[in-house]
This record gives sequence, C-alpha cells and structure tokens, in this order.
Amino acid sequence: MSIAKVTEITASSKKSFEDAVSTGIKRAGKTLNNIKGAWIQEQSVVVSEDKVTEYRVNMKVSFVLKD
Repeated sequence: MSIAKVTEITASSKKSFEDAVSTGIKRAGKTLNNIKGAWIQEQSVVVSEDKVTEYRVNMKVSFVLKD
C-alpha cells in the first residue's frame, strides 16, 4: 500500500503558463521525491505598461511517501 501526500506551490515565469508549471515541478523535484502528478488551482498574470510581464500558477503537487 502506498501513501501519497499533497503540497501546494506557486511558480512563475516570464515566458508562459506552461513554463511556470515546468519550473515549479522542476524546483519541487529538488526537495520532493516520487512526484506523481500536479493540478493547477489558479493562473494569474502580472501586467506592467499594458503588457504581460509574468505568468503565475498555484498548483498542488502529489508525491508518494516511501515505506
């Protein structure tokens, strides 16, 4: 039997939402083992002078705990 845990993280990117998700998962992988999935709770952008300057995502990341 496996036990999974979920943690919430926020990540950002100057490129796109997809890049923000990838950046967040990559960074989470430095401290969490056995990441199995993630789901996006919220997306937002930062706007400066009528231009999108940053993409942000809030996501929940699930990972399996070792026995």
